[in-house]
Amino acid sequence: MSAHDDQPTYLHGYTATEQDRLRRQARFLEPAVFRDIDYPGARRLIEVGSGVGAQTEVLLRRFPDLHITCVDLNPSQLEAAQRNLGATPEWQGRYALQQADATALPFADGGFDSAFLCWVLEHVPSPAAVLADTRRVLAPGARIHITEVMNASLFIAPDAPNTMAYWSALNDFQRDQHGDPFVGARLGNLLQAAGFREIAVQARTFHLDNRMPAERSAMFDYWEDLLLSAADQLRADGRVTTDVIEGMRSETRALKADPDAVFFYSFIQAHAIA
Repeated sequence: MSAHDDQPTYLHGYTATEQDRLRRQARFLEPAVFRDIDYPGARRLIEVGSGVGAQTEVLLRRFPDLHITCVDLNPSQLEAAQRNLGATPEWQGRYALQQADATALPFADGGFDSAFLCWVLEHVPSPAAVLADTRRVLAPGARIHITEVMNASLFIAPDAPNTMAYWSALNDFQRDQHGDPFVGARLGNLLQAAGFREIAVQARTFHLDNRMPAERSAMFDYWEDLLLSAADQLRADGRVTTDVIEGMRSETRALKADPDAVFFYSFIQAHAIA
């Protein structure tokens, strides 16, 4: 992710297992994340916090006219991105990978005509600084799309006390590491302060109940996978016990099997012009 060399601990880690999960996550959430994302006329996009290239794969497939410059601070993520993207020969020449701090991008002013950030600002100590430097490297009229978490929105039923205790511990850990699990609610203010215009912010909601059992079942599988990706870090930091982790796993599987279960979560998307 994008921070300084003494960056806070990244909640999910950089293991090969986590890198594979990020690609599964991008594919699973693609219909929701990309529903209203478009880059008409754009040719030079900067993806800030590109990680393993999971979202880059989607961008390359959906927008064949784009050349994408992928920026991430972590070398192991960039190595994984090179392996992942390099496996598709027709994408060669359409992307570049750059190790860099997102608050000090090594590019000239106004060099890009579009930008994309997805699940990035929640992890950085200064979202305002990231957006300010992203704005600097965008040409006037460039379009930016940002997708972020709003973790206060989670609701599940029936009650799942271990799952909610785990969720609270996850959010507390992220805040203590100078991230922001609620940054989605601040996107409008952050974009305005960075000098963007024509800012639009929307909540995108997953509200799954017994009207759509297949989608709800798939979401609980995805959610357990997401939560478990932080288990080692949270346990090592003393935030959760093994009993809470196993209780969370049991609850999410029971919720998946319950015909009256409810899953509700909103993430936030912002669109603006430089």
